Amino acid sequence: MRLDAVARSFDGTRNVLRDINLDIAPGEIVALIGASGSGKSTLLRQVSGLDRPDAGTVTIDGTPLVGVDQRCAVAFQEPRLLPWRSVAHNVEVGLPRGIGRAHGRARVAELLELVQLSDSAHLRPSQISGGMAQRAALARALARGPGVLLLDEPFGALDALTRLTMQDLLLEIHAAVPATILFVTHDVEEALYLADRVVLLGVESGYPPHSGAVIRSVVPVPGTRPRDRARSSLSHLRASLLEGLGVPTHHPAHTF
Repeated sequence: MRLDAVARSFDGTRNVLRDINLDIAPGEIVALIGASGSGKSTLLRQVSGLDRPDAGTVTIDGTPLVGVDQRCAVAFQEPRLLPWRSVAHNVEVGLPRGIGRAHGRARVAELLELVQLSDSAHLRPSQISGGMAQRAALARALARGPGVLLLDEPFGALDALTRLTMQDLLLEIHAAVPATILFVTHDVEEALYLADRVVLLGVESGYPPHSGAVIRSVVPVPGTRPRDRARSSLSHLRASLLEGLGVPTHHPAHTF
């Protein structure tokens, strides 16, 4: 996947993104971080085809993205499950058109097993926990076998323990279904644990806020997944990313 000089503004005056250039290799996991309002979700919408850039192009496998693309799937912070459908039927919503009934049922069963929801297939969203609902949303996003999986703060609404569990599950899913993943997060620890590279978005120093965000840095994360969450060798990356977000690393709440 490639982004070339992507820019987006609203109302013709409020620039959100400016000159975004990024190459993402097949099967790579890339995290997008930045302060609130830095254009993370807007950038994700350009890649998903839910929005169109004012300038620049997004290509997947050398082919330009035009509108919503079946090669991409999106999961949001809220699961957005249909309350009147069972977990299995919610996952079924994500299947590609034209798939046969038997094949579709087999695919749903495979995905439910992958996200550890086989025993909850018959339940409605109101009968399952937030973590289970997010797992169902991931299964739905994977249903058509996308090459690119886009996640907009997918674990942000979960409690701390469930969030850690979901991070591990995402890595298990990626090992089984190695799609390219681009995800937005506010959590530096989450970015360093999951991603191959971390992309920091923000307005360049000396530019006014309305000039639009650019990629301020791209940080490769060393080591193979799954990583040790307490790994001291990543402390300098934590400090660098936090400084980039405007968080003083000497603050007691951010001592690692």
